[in-house]
Amino acid sequence: MTSTDSAAQTPATPSGTAPAKAPAKDPWDLPDVSGLVVGVLGGTGPQGKGLAYRLAKAGQKVIIGSRAADRAQAAAEELGHGVEGADNAETARRSDVVIVAVPWEGHGKTLESLREELASKLVVDCVNPLGFDKKGAYALKPEEGSAAEQAAALLPDSRVAAAFHHLSAVLLMDTGIAEIDTDVMVLGEERADVEIVQALAGRIPGMRGVFAGRLRNAHQVESLVANLISVNRRYKAHAGLRVTDI
Repeated sequence: MTSTDSAAQTPATPSGTAPAKAPAKDPWDLPDVSGLVVGVLGGTGPQGKGLAYRLAKAGQKVIIGSRAADRAQAAAEELGHGVEGADNAETARRSDVVIVAVPWEGHGKTLESLREELASKLVVDCVNPLGFDKKGAYALKPEEGSAAEQAAALLPDSRVAAAFHHLSAVLLMDTGIAEIDTDVMVLGEERADVEIVQALAGRIPGMRGVFAGRLRNAHQVESLVANLISVNRRYKAHAGLRVTDI
């Protein structure tokens, strides 16, 4: 068959017309997450407790976890808004999304012990590996690259994202503050998972979730907390972040 014959077999298309493209997805078109159960490991600590309070106040079903169930239950009663308390394993089993807000020192051991319970779950790591000396806070770099990447390595059957690193626990727990004026950097490998976390952040008045890259970029986000601590100490503030022009 000649090239002319071959061309004759090809259906004709209008001259100069490109194939129709699907419209670009609106990056602010986020899913409805109101029906998801959110568990918070380390939910009796300042950061975890504050996040649990704000999400529950916004109408999210929240379970806070602790190594001791009675401690979690006492903290849950204190928070109100339908928050429940349980041990870490039960919290992981009963939740659709699990926020990890444990101290860095216990991060690896906690996740390793919950590998089975966290399988198939969306795990959101908000742990900041930091050290402190007489000069102030400084960032630590885990062998895996970041706390979030350590979580991904320890939880091969979970979907790991990273978010909620830069929030002031003092502001989160202040019942006199109606809105938390900040953006939340969200990192992850799958767009659908990132958007779930963005939507959860957006349920808290004043807060907005912003995609900030894949997990390999989590170290920079975690490390920035050391800078914010320096800002807060100098200016007697509870600084957050805003991303402009989006």
